[in-house]
Amino acid sequence: MGKKVDITTPRVYVTTKAALQKDYPSPFVVVDVTYTAGLEGNNVLIIRESDVAIIVDLMMGGDGMSPPAELNEIHFSAISEAMNQMMGSAATSMATMLQKKIDISPPMLNTIDFASEKLPRPDVDPVIKVSFRMVIEGLVDSELMQIYPIPFAKQLVSGLMGDMSSASASPQAPPPSAPSSTPPPPGAPSPAAPPSSATYPPPASHPPMEPPMAAAPLPGYGSPPPGYGSQPPGYPPPGYGYLPPGYYGAPPGAYPSQPPAATYSPQAPPVPVQPVQFAPLQPQRSGKDTTNLGLIMDVPLQVTVELGKSRKTIRDILDLGPGSVIELDKLAGEPVDILVNGKLIAKGEVVVIDENFGVRITDIVSPIERIGNLQ
Repeated sequence: MGKKVDITTPRVYVTTKAALQKDYPSPFVVVDVTYTAGLEGNNVLIIRESDVAIIVDLMMGGDGMSPPAELNEIHFSAISEAMNQMMGSAATSMATMLQKKIDISPPMLNTIDFASEKLPRPDVDPVIKVSFRMVIEGLVDSELMQIYPIPFAKQLVSGLMGDMSSASASPQAPPPSAPSSTPPPPGAPSPAAPPSSATYPPPASHPPMEPPMAAAPLPGYGSPPPGYGSQPPGYPPPGYGYLPPGYYGAPPGAYPSQPPAATYSPQAPPVPVQPVQFAPLQPQRSGKDTTNLGLIMDVPLQVTVELGKSRKTIRDILDLGPGSVIELDKLAGEPVDILVNGKLIAKGEVVVIDENFGVRITDIVSPIERIGNLQ
């Protein structure tokens, strides 16, 4: 609306529809909203008709100083949109507080004169009246009311109190139980680890392996240790990098069970290595690559000429009217964009052909790029 709007803290009363009719005889606009999910019931918003006329005048670009004397269909449509946004925001806030999904029906507007008519809804009596003071900068200082059925108000209170009680009880929740397993007391032997394959005793058919000495240096692979002048049949010479059986580091029983794996000799001839060449993932396009293109030549495409763009707020959109001017993001004389299926393929200038507008192409991508943009 382009004006500062203040709505004060609400005041809550329990009243009757007869008391409302007595206290507010002037004509009012009644906005009836029904809850379709999350809550059961309805909510009635009541605004003075004179205040609605000022709000509508501001929404339609006026200054609010000369509001319409009577509200017509256009005015009701504008105020209905405003009330729909306001009640939608209220439903979103309630969903956040109650932590559940809340949906409302589109608002229904009626004009009621309490001097001669009664409030049709809610159908129960007494009711809850929530009163707000609404101040629109320099124009309105009035009262805004919401009417709730008492069962609906109890739903709200129970939902809010349930959230508050759960929030207050959460810090007193017992701490998580300690793990069932307790550490062993000091000095107690730790559980035995599964035996490793390197600690198995040697088979009975071979002499026991001597325990290794940490400080004793290992003989080189090239010279066999004393006492092993020759190898039994089936073993390679010591110079090939294999340790004798029973020696530290040699797996016991491995040599008799299977022959030693072949090893490459330093004198083996080198293996020729050639670089790997991969085929291209897709063929290169050329100007003559029109395979199966004739099958889609008659497919219709949407061609759009974009003169420019602009971003507006909801307030700016509501302020639009006959004679309003929207400024675009393109300069005068700048080429316009030509799009095919939403893809930019060319630029051009606007021309007039007979009685129709047209566009003369000044810059366009190649046919190959056009085909690529259509994929």
